[in-house]
Amino acid sequence: MSLPAEQAQPTDLGTWARSEWHIENRLHYVRDVTLREDAHRTRTGTGPVVFATLRNTSIGYHRTKGATNIAEATRRANHRPHDLIDAVTRSNPTRQ
Repeated sequence: MSLPAEQAQPTDLGTWARSEWHIENRLHYVRDVTLREDAHRTRTGTGPVVFATLRNTSIGYHRTKGATNIAEATRRANHRPHDLIDAVTRSNPTRQ
């Protein structure tokens, strides 16, 4: 949203702030805290983009499966990696 200061209504600013915090809480907090993104050492080349994509894919996968607690879903997936492999190979069959 882009408005001159004199045209921005308090309700508009409040709505904008809430939507920004919704994104922060829903995605960035999960990436920073649950997946410890800030602690990773990949800082050069395409590595950061690749790992961010993998993290976002992981979060999206868990959310589409109905998970509301990504930390719990990640722990469960870490103990059952074959479930993730099955999910990926089942949803993307190879062509012959």
